[in-house]
Amino acid sequence: MSRIGKRPVELPSGVSASVSGQTIEVTGPKGTQSFTATDDVSIVVDDSSVTVEPRGNSKRARQQWGMSRTIVANMVHGVQNTFKKELEIQGVGYRAQVQGKVLKLNLGYSHEVNFEIPEGITITAAKPTEVTVEGHNAQQVGQVAANIRDWRRPEPYKGKGIRYKGEYIFAKEGKKK
Repeated sequence: MSRIGKRPVELPSGVSASVSGQTIEVTGPKGTQSFTATDDVSIVVDDSSVTVEPRGNSKRARQQWGMSRTIVANMVHGVQNTFKKELEIQGVGYRAQVQGKVLKLNLGYSHEVNFEIPEGITITAAKPTEVTVEGHNAQQVGQVAANIRDWRRPEPYKGKGIRYKGEYIFAKEGKKK
């Protein structure tokens, strides 16, 4: 039995949800999000909560149960608040700046990397070595942060690159003479 799936998702005041078929739509002060669940789960909206239940006892139904509940919980959180990922840039000459809808990254390449900011995402660079990715969709925020990090992943010898704030990079020892 899924410990995550069996807990109902509470709807705070100002947030409403509606189900039509397998699609749930959550509306709040910051916007509207929708999710289409697989046929392995059923979604029920009560007065102030959303419940996700598996259809059957198959392994796939149990897998979809917890995942669907988590996606619904993230949607409820997202229409009321924002999700945030913070990135740190380490390395001599490595820096970032936002110009309009483009994040410009200097990462030691022979050229400047221009990262287009997708719709629904806000990127700020308060310092040249700190980038903050914010948005209302948890999956999209995480994917954009991962795409930025992929331009220069932290390397294990000097630690240069783009890392998540608070991420620990296991440092390797260099070559011996």
